[in-house]
Amino acid sequence: MNVVRKGDELQANNSPAKAWLRALEMTAPIARHRDRILFNVIEEVAATRGDAPALLSDRETLSYSALIARANRYARWALDQGLKKGDCVCLMMTNRPEYFAIWLGMTSVGVVVSLLNTNLTGSSLVHCISAVDAKCILVSSDFAETIHAATPQLEATPSIWSYGENRQNSPRIDRAVESYSAEPFQRPEHSLPSVDDHALFIYTSGTTGMPKAAHVSHARTMQWSHWFAGMMNVQSADRMYNCLPMYHSVGGVQVQGAMLVAGGSVVLREKFSASQFWDDVVRWDCTLFQYIGELCRYLLHTPHSANETRHAIRLACGNGLAAKIWEPFQERFRIPQILEFYAATEGSVSLFNAQGKAGAIGHIPSYLTHRFSPALIAIDPDEGQPLRNEQGFCTPCAVNQAGEALGKIKSDPAAIGSRFEGYTSTEASEKKILRNVFEVGDAWFRTGDLMRKDEKGFYYFVDRIGDTFRRKGENVATTEVAEIVCKYPGVEHANIYGVEVPHAEGRVGMAAIVAAEGFDLGGLSHHLRASLPPYARPAFLRICKSADLTGTFKYSKTELLRQGYDPDACGEPLFFAGTDSFEPLDAELYQRIRRGEIRL
Repeated sequence: MNVVRKGDELQANNSPAKAWLRALEMTAPIARHRDRILFNVIEEVAATRGDAPALLSDRETLSYSALIARANRYARWALDQGLKKGDCVCLMMTNRPEYFAIWLGMTSVGVVVSLLNTNLTGSSLVHCISAVDAKCILVSSDFAETIHAATPQLEATPSIWSYGENRQNSPRIDRAVESYSAEPFQRPEHSLPSVDDHALFIYTSGTTGMPKAAHVSHARTMQWSHWFAGMMNVQSADRMYNCLPMYHSVGGVQVQGAMLVAGGSVVLREKFSASQFWDDVVRWDCTLFQYIGELCRYLLHTPHSANETRHAIRLACGNGLAAKIWEPFQERFRIPQILEFYAATEGSVSLFNAQGKAGAIGHIPSYLTHRFSPALIAIDPDEGQPLRNEQGFCTPCAVNQAGEALGKIKSDPAAIGSRFEGYTSTEASEKKILRNVFEVGDAWFRTGDLMRKDEKGFYYFVDRIGDTFRRKGENVATTEVAEIVCKYPGVEHANIYGVEVPHAEGRVGMAAIVAAEGFDLGGLSHHLRASLPPYARPAFLRICKSADLTGTFKYSKTELLRQGYDPDACGEPLFFAGTDSFEPLDAELYQRIRRGEIRL
């Protein structure tokens, strides 16, 4: 394929104005046809593009017809298990076509599917399963031992079905579904869900606490799919490369949905590989790919290869592409267009940078600001709470002033993008709502993110507020990490925060602890490796004499963040998480980390 010809051919339809218009046109019918869900749309596409590839991978390829057939089998299996509308099934599996077929089929009959993070273990995994009251767990064989180790800690024991052979001898879902019909359902075989019903649970760390299970309705899966199909101008000849985890809203819903509602195809890879990225893109004739900023940074650090410019990519879509690497990335790999966006899985804020302005996360056209613009409000930097005036209302930010982004929560059923569908926890849901912001009785969704808006209306991400930071494409909830650190004998207090490290995207975890006399540092390292996924483990450790608390008895991070992991600034013992254990962090090691000689 000729990348230049393809780019020229689509250039006339890729203006920001036309991208917004397409997105608006494609999402407008969703609220009017409340019984039409994502499964129905893909089924309609399959009627005309049945033999065309829908999902491709080295493991298997599913055509549109095969995808719908597979989904129908899972739907019938779910009904035969006695699962009914609103019941929850957990799914833990690596990227593969089967993943999408499972949740597409089950949600078509009203079952809600909970997408479990494959990095979870122990108490975090138990919490996530308990939060959704799962009736059943479907797990690929490579995670079967992890699931079986966690289930004894559950109050209610869901049935466990394995995809593939497993040592626990769980019944195999891959064999069971083959006995069910793949034919279309004839009404009224089951209770049909509407766009207002729940489809998925997707976990987000939020700003505090353990992972929270966010409600994702059928309306939102439709909104995400059609909106991105419009913004990317997806054509039936397009193929999108997806190596992002399918338990996230982007890698699991947005990519597949956007491509399949428009008749395109998705190439799935189980795990991102920087060294094989461009070879895969060329081998599969991909025209688009999905990214996160960390992915782009890794690609820039790979040796040059022929395929990095031999591809047919016309657009890269994603979030978190830092301004300092945007242009080098686009120039080196010859990417004609970058569509950067910002969105919250559970929230009512979404931004799109269709102009390709380096570093910006979004821009709202002037004729749509009344519908889509988030509000930016001033925040107390120490408490992370809004600053209010004498009348009790929040203070809007000035141009280029950093403030928390809020999304207006509307009660209009047609305003799907302005919904806040909340979490399984009512208390957690309420904490994300800010009331009486600009007038009595209004309600706004708190993103927990600091942004600024420049003179031309472009939005820029500044930082996370409070207790969450971004690491390797994952949100790390510091309170969750602190709870696990404090479970280790001898740890009396633990304050977790993210520090900036040169050559590392986002922030890197650091723990400031108060420890009892005789504390075993080596044992703590083993404990963290056994209890936390790699992205959540603190890379730096500071041993403090006492805990620094705010006036409201919260751990203070201001001075800790300022001093970071600099031995000269801290004045207290510092350690770095080496290969086997924590090792002393002296000035020499500090400089090696700063120079990028040690990659984090």
